Amino acid sequence: MKKILEKFIPLLYGTYFNFLALFSKKLAAQKAFTFFCTPRKGKVLGIQQNFLDTAKHKSIEVGGMQLQTYYWPGKRETILLLHGWESNSFRWKSLITYLREADFNILAFDAPAHGGSTGKIFNVPLYAECADHIIKEFKPQFIVGHSVGGTTAIFHQYQYGTSPVEKLVAIGSPSELIEIMAHYQSMLQFNNRVYGALNNYLQNHFGFGFEDFSTSKFASNLSLKGLLIHDELDMVAPVSASLRVHANWKNSRLILTRGLGHSLYQEEVNQQIVDFLKS
Repeated sequence: MKKILEKFIPLLYGTYFNFLALFSKKLAAQKAFTFFCTPRKGKVLGIQQNFLDTAKHKSIEVGGMQLQTYYWPGKRETILLLHGWESNSFRWKSLITYLREADFNILAFDAPAHGGSTGKIFNVPLYAECADHIIKEFKPQFIVGHSVGGTTAIFHQYQYGTSPVEKLVAIGSPSELIEIMAHYQSMLQFNNRVYGALNNYLQNHFGFGFEDFSTSKFASNLSLKGLLIHDELDMVAPVSASLRVHANWKNSRLILTRGLGHSLYQEEVNQQIVDFLKS
């Protein structure tokens, strides 16, 4: 029954957006965008709480939201960790073990509407705004982001320009918004009237449309050192994303794995990240 509901609930929303667009394309786009940006999971689970409690740091207010930060002190450079969609800072537990052994100063925070942070929606521009506040306060030299966290890290460097960041690692990160939105349309089965209105909504509210938001394009302006890690069989974010980013990012290195999945928690991946940051 659960699988049936998971399949048909998106279709019901798509039908609703199609109907709404007959009367107001603007309202249909607003509703479709809000649904797209609303995570269904990502809050801290009981089995995750103990680990995060050992590093729970101060709460920082950004745009009326409270962002929960976590801190593991070390003597080396400061690293900021950015988790992905419907996740939280616990996803870094394995990597943090390696980073602490190397004595890095480690900082993480739960994205809006995730983990211990407040908020109801999540999107890359909002995440980048939050990251910018954290970066200005803690001045990390390195950023490591997984999935949308990596996308956000690249977008942040493009959007905000000057920062103390010297190295950036993006793990299994998507690149082209137009591909993500095509998948969203396919999953909900909303029509081109809604699709076009949604594109216009983003243009009016953020200054970019579907084709404009592309980390492969943003990467052409980056001068800092980058490491891209992606699995060739990634079923969540296609490997083509990192291939495009690497092609445009002159100072980047690309590591391809095979069969390790989207999360890329594995020992060899963690070691490659640490080696890159230490080099």
